[in-house]
Amino acid sequence: MSFPLGYTGPLSGIVLGMVFGYVLENAGFGSACKLTAQLRFQDWAVFKVMFTAIVVSSGGLYLMQALGMVNVAKDLFVPSVFLWGSSLGGVLIGVGMAVGGYCPGTSMAAVCSGRLDGLLFLVGIVLGTLGFNAGFASIKAWAWKQSGPDSLTLQQFLHLPTWLVWGLLLATLLVVGFLTRGASAARGRSTT
Repeated sequence: MSFPLGYTGPLSGIVLGMVFGYVLENAGFGSACKLTAQLRFQDWAVFKVMFTAIVVSSGGLYLMQALGMVNVAKDLFVPSVFLWGSSLGGVLIGVGMAVGGYCPGTSMAAVCSGRLDGLLFLVGIVLGTLGFNAGFASIKAWAWKQSGPDSLTLQQFLHLPTWLVWGLLLATLLVVGFLTRGASAARGRSTT
């Protein structure tokens, strides 16, 4: 591949990270209140933005695959699922987001915009990561014990054509957007 698809240098990561942080902050995702409102099913903006990103990126990937620009079997790494380890990780990050109101990316956006709670959350991420790494040897065998699907993409796992999986993702986004449109309008009116 040629530039920019084949360029993976540090500068691209820095530039894309800054753009991503800027977009997060301008969307209001640098606020713990926005993220905890999603967890309380009161504000669906986070879901809509993240699911839109999934639909757009998966659509782009499927299109590049159809055009022969990407060979999924050769060019992409699809990890195997470890059910116990993934479940534990999901619970830990879910509890962290519910308590702190941030995920790793939004906490960095909060820090860069001067929020003290974002800095405290980021310190918690670092301490939690160090603590988990220190104790991981004792749970390693358990976490890797129950292996799930081995390197399967969603369409391979579901035994469905790629276009149908993408269509289901798009339909999910549109249905959630339709069902929550009134809640978003009401929330907007209550904050003005």
